[in-house]
Amino acid sequence: MRLSDSQLEALRNLSRKKAGAEVGWIAIAEARDLTEFGFATRKASGWEITAAGAARLEQERPVREAGDTVVEFPFGAD
Repeated sequence: MRLSDSQLEALRNLSRKKAGAEVGWIAIAEARDLTEFGFATRKASGWEITAAGAARLEQERPVREAGDTVVEFPFGAD
């Protein structure tokens, strides 16, 4: 199953939330879709990622941050 970019971002946000990070808004449409797929659940405290959702994130290639890229500096290059 292919998730849209916005669904994946919502799933990543739910994962960060579970880890204790503060996250921004999670769009209701994406959260409902994730619930339908079994990747999230709705609790009194808000949306939460499920074990299936965490497993689905493990299948995705990691999102690279700008600081993750290593560029070789050409010492002595002319």
